[in-house]
Amino acid sequence: MATTSSNGKAAHATTDREVVISRVIDAPRELVFEAFTQVRHLSRWWGPQGFTTTTRSFEFHVGGVWDFVMHGPDGTDYQEWITWRDIVPPARIALLHGESRDDPNAFESVLTFEPAGERTRIVMSTVFPTKELRDEAVEKYHAIEGGEQTLSNLAAYVTEVARERSTERREGTVR
Repeated sequence: MATTSSNGKAAHATTDREVVISRVIDAPRELVFEAFTQVRHLSRWWGPQGFTTTTRSFEFHVGGVWDFVMHGPDGTDYQEWITWRDIVPPARIALLHGESRDDPNAFESVLTFEPAGERTRIVMSTVFPTKELRDEAVEKYHAIEGGEQTLSNLAAYVTEVARERSTERREGTVR
């Protein structure tokens, strides 16, 4: 089964347990990668439209954990937990994502950051333990739309950061 993003374009040929979402972002690869590595960045863009994130702990290294709560626009809190499985700066991050450390329904994601001139193509490939869990994520939790919104938030955030850094360099006020 091929999974497509909501814009109708085939993301990649995938298995029946996988969702793949990609986006080209108007910012350099190093900055897009950095936005995933520092909690000060993540708290500004992580999650679908209308969601906010509260981090309880964050350690970005292989074996490290990001323990956080996503707050939905309707007031629902979603307990979240990520452990970083592989980190290859600035090209790749692999992670395991669930509600807690021992979540039997945790899913694996691989994010790749590919240079596209001055821009970056990010590809987020997520594999669920079962087809049923994948289908539930897509149908009940709107995983494709939520993933696209999350990457849209990332794009807006890093584009603004890139603009600010460019202005600071021109004015000689780099922090």
